[in-house]
Amino acid sequence: MVRRGVALGIGALVLILLVLGVKGCLNSRTENALKDYTRNVASIVNDSNDQVAKRLFELLNSASSGSAAELQQNVNQVRVTAEDDVKRAQSLDTPGDMTAAQERLLDVLTLRSEGVRVIAEQLPNLEGDQAEAASGKIAGQMSAFLASDVLYSQRVVPYIYDPLKSHSIDTTGSNQLPSSMFLPDTQWLDAGFVRKQLTGKGGGKTTGTPAPGTHGHGLVSTTVGDVTLQPGGVLNRVAGAANPVFTVTFQNQGENDEFDVKVKIEVPGGSPVVKTIDQTTHGSGDLKVQVPLGRTPPLNSPVKVTVTIEPVPGEQKTDNNTSTYTVIFSR
Repeated sequence: MVRRGVALGIGALVLILLVLGVKGCLNSRTENALKDYTRNVASIVNDSNDQVAKRLFELLNSASSGSAAELQQNVNQVRVTAEDDVKRAQSLDTPGDMTAAQERLLDVLTLRSEGVRVIAEQLPNLEGDQAEAASGKIAGQMSAFLASDVLYSQRVVPYIYDPLKSHSIDTTGSNQLPSSMFLPDTQWLDAGFVRKQLTGKGGGKTTGTPAPGTHGHGLVSTTVGDVTLQPGGVLNRVAGAANPVFTVTFQNQGENDEFDVKVKIEVPGGSPVVKTIDQTTHGSGDLKVQVPLGRTPPLNSPVKVTVTIEPVPGEQKTDNNTSTYTVIFSR
């Protein structure tokens, strides 16, 4: 009986050690899979930053100095790289905990790949009768790039870091994901800016002696979502502020049409955002322009938001060009 008891005890101990050993192996395999996935994603995102975004905007910023055919050829080469990034992501060995992150990563890379493709297709149309429509379509893809930036920072990164942290895996060093801002400047969201940047044409005239008569604009109102901001020390509360879009209403109150009118949004925590309006027509009534901030503003504490319609040449009355609002942004 004693020998049997000892044997059973030894057998139970061996079984426990086997279970612990198997569990340890499984945990180690899971952690290695999560780390490998994270590093592969980081490699793809770095490629998207350096070989796609950086190269694309280098080409677009120097576009007016070369031929449209050469520019299209070079942008198509960037498109091939962007499509390869999508294929690399599709082939990743994705752990179960990373399923949601993988879906959003593919959304990000697909938005970028398709955006580069559409831009390449529209470049030859920037001359002639289709110029305005082509500029609008290219600006639309810039909005897709901005959406990819928000999706990456607000979904891909958290969806990867959360499983790592739940397995007590450090998210610094080799397990840290790179930041990714594909759209370098929100001015690219404006079709007038796109056309001028890519062709050197459009955007009206900004130099020389102003025409006779009065010039200038007046700011009417500013809204964010369904909240109309109130100036004068009123505390404005804005929810859902991951990337707030400001709708600025203003009027051309002079006697002349104006060109290259700049609407500027200043929010603490980052550089001012400026959107350029190609032309405003005098006597046309209220004009509305949407200006995405392109980032998350400071949350849950009051900040000063300043909206300005920048003065145009010949404008004498400027006290109605600017409003400052006190805003609390929250998610």
